[in-house]
Amino acid sequence: MLRFTANLSLLFTEVPLINRFAVAKASGFNAVEIQFPYELSAQIIKTELDAQQLQLVLFNVAADDLLQGGEGLAAVPEKQTQFETAVAQAVEYAQILKPEAINILPGCCFDNEHLAAYQDTFKKNLHYALAAFSPLGIKTVFEAINTRDMPHFIIHSSAQMLDIMTEIKHPDLLMQYDIYHSLVMKENPTSFIAQYSDKIGHIQFADYPGRHEPGTGNINFQQLFSVIKTSGYAGWIGAEYKPLNSSTSSLSWLRNAY
Repeated sequence: MLRFTANLSLLFTEVPLINRFAVAKASGFNAVEIQFPYELSAQIIKTELDAQQLQLVLFNVAADDLLQGGEGLAAVPEKQTQFETAVAQAVEYAQILKPEAINILPGCCFDNEHLAAYQDTFKKNLHYALAAFSPLGIKTVFEAINTRDMPHFIIHSSAQMLDIMTEIKHPDLLMQYDIYHSLVMKENPTSFIAQYSDKIGHIQFADYPGRHEPGTGNINFQQLFSVIKTSGYAGWIGAEYKPLNSSTSSLSWLRNAY
């Protein structure tokens, strides 16, 4: 049976974050994910999760200025101390919220002359995160983001993610596989998931090309969900899309997905 999470950073934004948990539960979700939960204390989130009988599956390590057009945090050599502080913050939240995985956004490099150093820094920081999260029983995941929406992102393909995993060779390092980003980069997500389901720690989706809910683009979600169901992937599937209208009106796919 497929298990879906509502990404509370993109869904139900009609209400403040603290109120999105209840709306997600009322909409049929038993689990949620949050890109960056740090505007609320971990205890406040835990109280709301318990009240709604929800599980928080995933959140990200803070990414500094990435969403404001900067290079982010996890690959910038001059920001390694800041990254370690962000990991410590994530650990504090994880000890209370007990997610299954924590995502690390690689970030961007605006000068190709420094790209190798950024890639090396990112891999060092993955090792650091693994040492922090694995003792808590939490997987470390990282993701590729397409270079159309976020130019200069240092990890933008599934092949790059596989190469990093092969190099680091840690059982708790997995990829966060985003179907929308893979399609923007002209990849084939159904064949990739079928072949590499054991390398994936979390899946996220949005329709393509608009990044809205299923039914607004070109993806055959019935086929996609069928492939995921038979692939051996047993993790959660995150609805991380931008609703075309209201969030609640975007959920017709959920009733037909099982």
